[in-house]
Amino acid sequence: MPNIQRITPFFWFDTEAEEAAKFYTSIFKNSQITTVTRYSEAGREVHGKQPGTALTVGFLLDGQHFTALNGGPQFKFGEAVSFVVHCETQEEVDYYWEKLGAGGDSKAQQCGWLKDKFGLAWQIVPDAMIKMLTDPDKAKSGRVMQALMQMKKLDLAALERAYAG
Repeated sequence: MPNIQRITPFFWFDTEAEEAAKFYTSIFKNSQITTVTRYSEAGREVHGKQPGTALTVGFLLDGQHFTALNGGPQFKFGEAVSFVVHCETQEEVDYYWEKLGAGGDSKAQQCGWLKDKFGLAWQIVPDAMIKMLTDPDKAKSGRVMQALMQMKKLDLAALERAYAG
């Protein structure tokens, strides 16, 4: 069993836990599925799943541990929780935006946020933007915020132009 980190994000899916783990591990480097537990006949009267169906899937995304559960249709993802992908370049922003957004909800895209095909919210953020937004020069940071509010996928060059004035 891999070393367990103190806090592990835990995703509740209806039936897509294994599919989602494969999708996410295909996008991020240093990623892999680490464990799969499966439903058995035991407790079937409660869980209602076919024996052999994935119960939980443990996986790493860029070295970070996650767990996915096939728990049924009771719960859905919402925007109140999202995962930030820090990017150094526009190429990284473009890559993660395209890969994570494929098949997702295009109406839910704003200011670097997107919803993937499973309904999970992600923020694809160039780290330089954070530095610009926290600049003590309120005119510079204000122009960046104004530009940011007009974007779906973040455009680092446009943010830098806004910052420069």
